[in-house]
Amino acid sequence: MAPPPITTIPPFVGLIVRILTLICLLISLIVIATNTHTSRGDYVDVKIKSTDFYAYRYLISTVVIGIAYTLLQTAFTIFFVSTGNRLGGEGLCLFDFYGDKFISYFLATGAAASFGMTQDLKRFLTDGNELDKFINTANAAASLCILGFCFSAASSVFSSYVLPKRA
Repeated sequence: MAPPPITTIPPFVGLIVRILTLICLLISLIVIATNTHTSRGDYVDVKIKSTDFYAYRYLISTVVIGIAYTLLQTAFTIFFVSTGNRLGGEGLCLFDFYGDKFISYFLATGAAASFGMTQDLKRFLTDGNELDKFINTANAAASLCILGFCFSAASSVFSSYVLPKRA
């Protein structure tokens, strides 16, 4: 019986996926970090920021950690694409695999917390409320984080193909 064919992904595809992850996470960070709303009252204006809510802070944290990891992995992938040699050998392959798994699920939990917070806010507000723009912007940031999760999960699948085969 012949062994199953070894599936390989060209290194530049992995680089493209990592760059797409980085772009989605950067845009998500910019959108959620700059999301503010000012309610005008009779005597005082109330400014609401996304960092006033713990769920949005968690989204920001997961995105920042995801950006840091993706930048590191992008540098390693650029080195691999340009030289043809993998930096760190077998140890880095395992770091890629487990790191990609952890970061992808970490990003998913950040987006899920943000979506949950958004649904809670919508439930307590009436339709046509002035906070709709604030809520929709937070939803957009969480959606970009989910897209970053999808690219990171694809990268995780690609890194599983490179794992050393042990019998």
